[in-house]
Amino acid sequence: MLNDVTFAPATAGRLLLANLGLDGFDRGVKALARTLGDAGFECISTGLFQQPSAVAQAAVDEHADAIAVSMPSGGHPMLVRMLIHELWSRGADIPVLLIGALSGADQAALKAAGAAGIIAPGFSGPQTIAQFVSAVRHSA
Repeated sequence: MLNDVTFAPATAGRLLLANLGLDGFDRGVKALARTLGDAGFECISTGLFQQPSAVAQAAVDEHADAIAVSMPSGGHPMLVRMLIHELWSRGADIPVLLIGALSGADQAALKAAGAAGIIAPGFSGPQTIAQFVSAVRHSA
């Protein structure tokens, strides 16, 4: 239960939740959707096995305020870089937050490439909400 959280307004933002490439693990994205939905965010899922170009286009089409990308393994940094490039090529300044366990080197490289934040295993509901509220506010 998230009783100690200062919830965002009912229109906290529209979040696109994505599983890139061969990522077939959606448990984390579903848990995130529940947590952020309870905090007032509208969560839109792209489904499994998405290409960066499709996620970027969906984010533009859905007027997303932020994108959450599931990162269950270390093989996704290239796909995230491609997603950020696809967003920029569409003129979309939409923050991309990563969900999952990433090495320190991958975290630094992805932040340098434009990732807005990382939701690591063990983050609490309030920490997760704060990351997304901050990302949405900074992009507005």
